[in-house]
Amino acid sequence: MKKYLPLFLLALLAACNPETKQKATPVTVEESTIGQQIGQLASNEFLGRMPFTEGETKTVNYLKDEFAKLGLKPGNGNSYFQEVPMVEITGTPSEKMIISGRGKTMELGFMKDFVALTLKPTPEVSLENSELVFAGYGIVAPEYGWNDYEGIDWAGKTAVVLVNDPGFKSGDSTLFKGDEMTYYGRWTYKYEEAGRQGAAGVIIIHETEKASYGWNVIQSGWTGPQLNLESDRPVADVQGWISTQAADDLFAATTLENKDYNQMARTKGFKPVPLGFTASVKVTNSIKRDVSKNVVALLPGTDRKDEYIIYSGHWDHFGVGRPIDGDSIYNGAVDNASGTACLLAIAEAFKKEAPTKRSIVFIAVTGEEQGLLGSAYYSEHPIYDPEKTVANINMDALSSPGRMKDLTITGFGHSEMDEYAATAAKKQGRYVIPDPNKEKGYFFRSDHFNFAKIGIPALYASGSYEGFDYSVDQIKEMADHYETYQYHQPSDEYDPATTNLTGVQFDAQLMFEVGLKLANEDYFPKWYDGSEFKAARKRQE
Repeated sequence: MKKYLPLFLLALLAACNPETKQKATPVTVEESTIGQQIGQLASNEFLGRMPFTEGETKTVNYLKDEFAKLGLKPGNGNSYFQEVPMVEITGTPSEKMIISGRGKTMELGFMKDFVALTLKPTPEVSLENSELVFAGYGIVAPEYGWNDYEGIDWAGKTAVVLVNDPGFKSGDSTLFKGDEMTYYGRWTYKYEEAGRQGAAGVIIIHETEKASYGWNVIQSGWTGPQLNLESDRPVADVQGWISTQAADDLFAATTLENKDYNQMARTKGFKPVPLGFTASVKVTNSIKRDVSKNVVALLPGTDRKDEYIIYSGHWDHFGVGRPIDGDSIYNGAVDNASGTACLLAIAEAFKKEAPTKRSIVFIAVTGEEQGLLGSAYYSEHPIYDPEKTVANINMDALSSPGRMKDLTITGFGHSEMDEYAATAAKKQGRYVIPDPNKEKGYFFRSDHFNFAKIGIPALYASGSYEGFDYSVDQIKEMADHYETYQYHQPSDEYDPATTNLTGVQFDAQLMFEVGLKLANEDYFPKWYDGSEFKAARKRQE
């Protein structure tokens, strides 16, 4: 009988049919919104978006107003803000670090050969003839049978350590995780462990390939104001880096038979090695305590409104700093006006959708550039119950030059979020790959890491390997150019006339559709067996 119904009635029935509705064209994340928001956030008006500055005030108030205009509710009770208490330390190191011993003296020049700072909120810290001891990779990892600090009383001494892990470029995939960086390889861990060991100082040897960034990033990122969360955790008096050349000169001056510190440090059973030299350097500090802000907005769900999908992206960058080629504003267009703009554009898309079953939370976090501070604070003081937080979708430094054939998942193999991403990628005609640069430790270098640490499955992905319009080699050349000439530099700027945002929109659309699926079902994605984050997930399916 159905075929005899009037056409208008058939149309009405089709419109009311849930299956028909699901097949409707999905809401589009607007490329124009992404471009407009990047242009605004990366403009000189926002002064590089540094926490504790006028740039922060402008940024967080702007984001609050934009979320409010979209009709999103305050995400922290009656407020759009979560206050994040921090201490800002602006350290001025000695112009020289003096290395003495065996009748020799080396003078390392600030910025050229070393940088130094402190996480201690005191007017002055110093190393006074502190004994230098090579501590390999500076790792204590019982599960790998590894302890680079064993057998020495570290009081008054300075640990000289390598960045990354022993497995990096070793050719041994069973040594830690081979070329894949673990958290033990991150500079943040190196500082933390030296503090736990009671060392007076810790100096990381910079090597571009191991660190995945050049000495210019050390110069810009480890000088000027440094932020940290207020904490009573033990820290070394002085933290710093030395250049590869300075390290080579130091080891050449020792009496060690084996001066190949990389080979020495990855040898199973390595024990710390006194170098026969001492270091002296002073850091004078100005200290400021203040409160930065995470910006939090909520789109309430319907029948499962006490379960949450969290989208995140950091709003901060480096503010006004050391001039390069006459420019001192670190605009941070890619890193991370792009991700923050996508937060707003995805929120706009969700407002166009029918209300979702689960609630959607948008968090623009502070202090990522200083060590994932805003997300770390959230993980310690969650607004939404982690047991009822379904997933985190994080967006950081989205810069695909066009639509990409790949979706590269950083941290691939940890959770079922991979499967959600793969389903959405297939709809776009894309394939999924693990991060081909796993040695760079990107999984530990953005805010999803702190959500994962408290058991929330996290997705951090973007197109970065092969484009529909650009080859693998062309994409790599563009990425290398960005990393060398723009990453953490004032030249990370937005030019609407030359910037192609189709790839960024493509990624944002995928993230929207992953969140949309999660928001309308009752399943909680699981961690895979073997993931170190599985144990932190308290909710049992």
